[in-house]
Amino acid sequence: MGNQSTPEASLDTNLFITVSGPPGCGATTLCEQLSVAMDCPYVSGGDIFREIAEDRGYNLNQLTAEAAASDEIDRALDRRLQSIAEKWGGAEKPFILESRLAGWLAQDHADLRIWLDAPLEVREARIDDREETIAEMRVREVSEATRYDAYYEIDVEDREFYDLQLNTARWSKRGVFQIVRATIEEYTTADDEGTYGVPPLELDDEPPKVSRIP
Repeated sequence: MGNQSTPEASLDTNLFITVSGPPGCGATTLCEQLSVAMDCPYVSGGDIFREIAEDRGYNLNQLTAEAAASDEIDRALDRRLQSIAEKWGGAEKPFILESRLAGWLAQDHADLRIWLDAPLEVREARIDDREETIAEMRVREVSEATRYDAYYEIDVEDREFYDLQLNTARWSKRGVFQIVRATIEEYTTADDEGTYGVPPLELDDEPPKVSRIP
C-alpha cells in the first residue's frame, strides 16, 4: 500500500456511510480518511469491542472467547451499533459506521454501503504488527460468521445489497480513498434509481436508547 493516505480536499456531503469487511481489509484507514474529508465522526465496532474488553479487564482474545461462549456480548454490541445507526439515520448529517455487520445493522438508514476485502495473504501481512495473531484472526473470522448465522440467520457472504465492493489489494490507500471519494461526489438522489433491499434483521430485546449523537 502507498504511504500517502491524507485526502487533499473536503467532501461536502450529508451521506450516512457504512464500511464493512474482514480484518485487514483497510476499513479503519478508509474511515479515518473519510472522517477527515467529510468533517464528521465515525464509530467503529472494533473500538466498542475493545472498550468492552477494557471495562471487563479482558484482552481481545479473552473477550472473543467469552463472546463465542455466550451471545450476551455480541447482542449488546450489535444493539448499541443499531441504536447509533437509527439516531444518525435521522440526523441529516454526515456519519460513518464501521463494523463487519454495519450494512446489516444500519438497515435503510444508511445512504451508501461499502464492503472492502483483500486476499487472505495480503490481510495477514497487514495485521502482522497488531496484538492479534494471524491464527487468532482466522479463528475469529470463522467464529463470528458462525455466531451471526446462529443469532440472526445472517450469511456474511451475502453481499448483494452493498453499493460498492472493493479489493483493496489492487490500489494504494490513497487510491482506495479516491475511488470511494468519486463514488460519493458523483452520487445524487436525482440519479438514484434504487438499492438492493437489505435483508431484515431482528435483534432480541429492546435496543438501548441513545440520548445524543456520539
